[in-house]
Amino acid sequence: MAEIEKSIDIKAPVHEVYNQWTQFEEFPSVMEGVEEVRQIDDKRLYWRAKIAGKEKEWHAEITDQTPDRRIAWKHLDGPYNAGAVLFEPIPEGTRVTLKLVYDPEGVTEKLGDALGFVSRRVQGDLERFEHFIEERGEATGAWRGEIHGEQVRK
Repeated sequence: MAEIEKSIDIKAPVHEVYNQWTQFEEFPSVMEGVEEVRQIDDKRLYWRAKIAGKEKEWHAEITDQTPDRRIAWKHLDGPYNAGAVLFEPIPEGTRVTLKLVYDPEGVTEKLGDALGFVSRRVQGDLERFEHFIEERGEATGAWRGEIHGEQVRK
């Protein structure tokens, strides 16, 4: 099992940064290797991405979502991954911290992980997200509901 934690400070209010993060279907425009994200319902997402040159698909479930504070998820099938993204107001805007736990599969993924490729990709994704929201100045949409385990409040 591998773990990554990366943070970035974004010059935008926490509600705009959080709102943009909830627009999962736009992730392919800022996340390297992510080909498609489809929101199935309030809790479940379908992902398709290229990882170490191979196309992979999986479903994920949001396990905890508190507006302007946190979104946590776990995989339901496909490659193991889980994590959380935290949103913290700071004087200059918002600090976003991404925590990711995953299980590299096969020799190529394990070697790439050992060489820091995944860590650099995650940092690059956060930087592209930062540029996207700072240039726009506002989110493209928002979902302000809450999820706590099986409970979903819209």
